[in-house]
Amino acid sequence: MGSLTRILVKISGEALAAERSSGADPGRVEMVARQLVEVAGGGTRIGVVIGGGNFVRGRTAAGDGADRVVADQMGMLGTMINSLALADMVGRLGGKARVFSAIEMPRVAETFTARAARAALEAGDIAVCGGGTGNPFFTTDTAAALRAVELGCDAVFKATKVDGIYDSDPVTNPDAKRLDAITHEEAMARDLKVMDMAAFAITRDNRLPIIVFSLDAEGGIAAVLAGTAPSSRVG
Repeated sequence: MGSLTRILVKISGEALAAERSSGADPGRVEMVARQLVEVAGGGTRIGVVIGGGNFVRGRTAAGDGADRVVADQMGMLGTMINSLALADMVGRLGGKARVFSAIEMPRVAETFTARAARAALEAGDIAVCGGGTGNPFFTTDTAAALRAVELGCDAVFKATKVDGIYDSDPVTNPDAKRLDAITHEEAMARDLKVMDMAAFAITRDNRLPIIVFSLDAEGGIAAVLAGTAPSSRVG
């Protein structure tokens, strides 16, 4: 996959929930943390952005009648719970992680600045960036694209339930074919739901590729980096 020395891994909150309807499953958190520790141990600098959908999704809560700004703030707090859980597990597995928050909460996490997060990466720490962008109406996909640019990453690694981008839904169509690579423009024209339009625009404008892969792939993120696990590239 070339020399990707600094990556931003985007993980959904639901990926940490396993069979639970909500919350973070310790086994899933450990599985993700082990993958990150392995890759970081190999010398790759890693930033992480996690969603909060396993606790609350702002858009869904707003649809149920909550004020959208309040609902999104609830979602941001959910991302912080996930970020703290993941960083704690990284530490327990012998790795090093620092948690940064887009929302000021100094007794819980460092306030995100690009300078501080870059310094963490240079020190070999995994920079776990929670709180989304810190603003309502933006998804954690957009936050991932933004943080990747701010941290000078070589690519965004978007973890999904499937091992790449398909020409149709592989869940409902057994004949769906995985696409090895498409452009940002094609992804936007097809209105692919891999990431939102703002995230596609940020990565396109900054010539930042998106690697779409399955978090449950054999060998995990390390195998995707090595090119031995299937994935799709946008850009």
